[in-house]
Amino acid sequence: MSRRKPTSKSSSRKDQKLNADSGAEEFSIDELARVADTTVRNVRAYQDRGLIPPPERRGRKGIYTGVHLRLLKVINQLLDRGYTINNIKELLSAVEKGHDVVELLGLEAAIASPWTGEMPRYFTISELSKIFKVKVSLKSLGVINTAVKLGVLEREGDRFLAPSPKLVHTAGELVQLGVPIDDLLEILRLMRGNVQRVADELVKRIVPVFDRYGDDLPPPEDVPKLADIIWKLRPLAETAMTTEAMLAVERAANKFLGDRLGHVLEHLQKRAE
Repeated sequence: MSRRKPTSKSSSRKDQKLNADSGAEEFSIDELARVADTTVRNVRAYQDRGLIPPPERRGRKGIYTGVHLRLLKVINQLLDRGYTINNIKELLSAVEKGHDVVELLGLEAAIASPWTGEMPRYFTISELSKIFKVKVSLKSLGVINTAVKLGVLEREGDRFLAPSPKLVHTAGELVQLGVPIDDLLEILRLMRGNVQRVADELVKRIVPVFDRYGDDLPPPEDVPKLADIIWKLRPLAETAMTTEAMLAVERAANKFLGDRLGHVLEHLQKRAE
């Protein structure tokens, strides 16, 4: 790997942005790796990739500081969240240009974190068979495989992860009311396509706000504003789509059930006469 030596100005910016108070701490490379919960090999690799600045040389010893520790902790957190080394390098480069990594991650969280607030849950095939009122057989596996294709369930070994347990239980309650599970899955398939088109159109209306920056990061002062737009969009999208869906169900109930109820009431009235 080629070594990249940041300038003193670049290192100073990292000191200020990432941990202005911790520069006084000093570590050997072994101590730094232990405190940062990483390895000496990783410390050297991050240094070679330009993710952390080189240590101060005192004779033959390299002295690392709290700034290095703070950077390593940030790198560990980003790796845990699925970022690649190149992603992390770009983020830290943005920090050198005046960005706050916390605010950048806040923007990423606004976009990428789950929008429903539900906690995923595992189900066994036995539990799903009871919920969907089908026996553990080739038939039940067919139903569950259809649910997997629709993304209602995700197969993990002999268990199934439901991103929305509420959807699974709701399907079970509708089955209890007499709606066949195969019909429910077909309705979900039809609804999924329509809802996705509406969601695409809604989110695309926000895209121009981001497009104004082209391929560059927005200036530091705009990052919190962009995150705020996304956080405000979440409840508005939920309200708009849920309300419109329920109004549609109300219209359908009146259309398909209202006439039948009227017919029953008319029949009862005639019998009473």
